Amino acid sequence: MANITVLGAGTFGTALAIMSEKCGNQVNLWSYSMEEAESLNHSRRQKNLPGVEIPQSICITGDIACASQSNLVILAVPSFAVRETCRRLQPVLGPGAILACVAKGLESSTCLDFSQVMQQELPENENVILSGPSHAEEVAKGYPTTVVAASQSRRAAEFVQETLMNPTLRIYVNDDVVGVELGGALKNIIALSAGICDGLGLGDNPKAALMTRGITEIARLGVAMGGRQETFAGLAGIGDLIVTCTSMHSRNRRFGILVGQGVPAQKALEQVGMVVEGYSCCKTAYLLAREKQVEMPIITQAYEILYQGKDPRAALQDLMVRPKRHESEEIWLQETARQQETC
Repeated sequence: MANITVLGAGTFGTALAIMSEKCGNQVNLWSYSMEEAESLNHSRRQKNLPGVEIPQSICITGDIACASQSNLVILAVPSFAVRETCRRLQPVLGPGAILACVAKGLESSTCLDFSQVMQQELPENENVILSGPSHAEEVAKGYPTTVVAASQSRRAAEFVQETLMNPTLRIYVNDDVVGVELGGALKNIIALSAGICDGLGLGDNPKAALMTRGITEIARLGVAMGGRQETFAGLAGIGDLIVTCTSMHSRNRRFGILVGQGVPAQKALEQVGMVVEGYSCCKTAYLLAREKQVEMPIITQAYEILYQGKDPRAALQDLMVRPKRHESEEIWLQETARQQETC
């Protein structure tokens, strides 16, 4: 039995706390808001997890000191709060505790991934990225789910695997932290783009194309940043992309549907009423692609829709009339090189 603290009492944090408790662990659930902690203690229900009850054995608190005795601390806060939460955690966290982060995104101010943020703020603690196709609503209800624990420390990844794996949650270990993080972060942008197609009422064909070419773009940037190509064909790549692009559990897809229906981005964010990670990540990915000189046409068009007010139909048209290419990236690069040599 492990002592686990889950930081963040949103949908996924609550779902992970419930699942961890069912595994026989001692679990604390921390909220940044004392008012929210008191409300959850009273109701034992998270408003975005209908029909799911939080067991009485889970300690719900607004005091981050609850993590002081934990040997596993799970960061389930929004991406914008990861660094701040690490800083609040630092005075109380034991040096032997392992950190596992489930936030999917990139830090907007630095373009760093969250393993790098955790390493900067809590260098004495080994960290793990937990990612994959895992809607909170289904994890909380015990639906079969499979994810990846990625870390530079095999020991830390296997500890998370051993501690959390159960008949409803299967965990694989992976040492490609960059690939796993980028797969989880960038798929949100493709999912909101797929939602825009749904909002435009364009049927299944363009969404299938966006998903297929989207994972190509994700892998292109991922490899340029040090990730491995094969990671993007796994759970943290195509697996997470599929579930986020196709389910109404996905707030990124719901946000995209609203934008496709003509709702301005800021109003769509308000209507979703939850953090839409793909919105902020889109700008970060766009800047990274420019910095690394990586071609990412879908993400570029998404950026122009969300941040420059471009009409979604015009963006789709621009994607469709791009210059002819070979589907294989390697062959296209070879052909381009030959053409440049000829010139």
